[in-house]
Amino acid sequence: MDILFIADPLAHFKIYKDSTYAMMAEAARRGHVVYTCEPKHLAWVDAKVEATVRRVDIVGDPADLHRHPWHESGPHEHRTLTSFGAIVMRKDPPFDMEYVTSTWLLELAERAGARVFNKPQTIRDHSEKLAIGEFAQFVAPTLVTRDAARLRAFHAEHGDIILKPLDGMGGMGVFRVTREGMNLGSIIEVLSHDGARSVMAQKFIPEIAAGDKRILLIGGQSVPFSLARIPQGGEVRGNLAAGGLGVAQPLTARDREIADTLAPVLAARGLLLVGLDVIGDWLTEVNVTSPTCFREIMEQTGFDVAAMFVDALERAVA
Repeated sequence: MDILFIADPLAHFKIYKDSTYAMMAEAARRGHVVYTCEPKHLAWVDAKVEATVRRVDIVGDPADLHRHPWHESGPHEHRTLTSFGAIVMRKDPPFDMEYVTSTWLLELAERAGARVFNKPQTIRDHSEKLAIGEFAQFVAPTLVTRDAARLRAFHAEHGDIILKPLDGMGGMGVFRVTREGMNLGSIIEVLSHDGARSVMAQKFIPEIAAGDKRILLIGGQSVPFSLARIPQGGEVRGNLAAGGLGVAQPLTARDREIADTLAPVLAARGLLLVGLDVIGDWLTEVNVTSPTCFREIMEQTGFDVAAMFVDALERAVA
């Protein structure tokens, strides 16, 4: 099967921790032919969606995750998206208008018969921050608003809160405001662009000290291990991109309750891969654009997350 991965430039990959690389390597190991492109290479031409793609062959010792080069790329080709057995959308945010345009193009291709994962309409319609509202039974006290007075009242009620933008990733733009309220006004002004943009406020969850857990759902099933991303050096953010330490651990009973509730619902909507963020007993985000943490879980537990993903992908297109 020819599989197209729509992703960031391969030159930016750090294969020792890159989940997209893990997917590509496992697919290639099984004999699938891997192609890549970036969203900018998509086009609607003569009433069909095509892309300028390159075949990618994985080279070198697979055990050496610091090797260079790790791939060889073929010449550029123009191919319609319906000519691929599967298309995997792995472009990282920002979720801007170009990202939205990519989902529109992918949806046109899907209508013509292309198999796209995650489903482009669902990616577009699914807010990774606000999606928790559908599963409020698992959510700590949370407010979304652009109203500074409401945000101040939320802080007054809960004392210790987290404020963050709705379109951030990797912990970008996350602030903690303790009971003293230091810089609360300035933070609200910056995050809300003086009331022009909505902000999410959540009651601070002390269990962040034990890690912000990433729980992966693949094909409607949960990976049996989470990756607890533990804040380091006085940081409140556990995100790996913000310097958090990743520690793999078995799912707790509460983790499984959350995962088992969300997995079938999200899978039915065409979300083959989902990354839940859970702090303590509370669901904080539902990530669907390019969930990560495959490599860390694989290396620390021996559980082959990439194999589970490709298994699910093969089943989905069978």
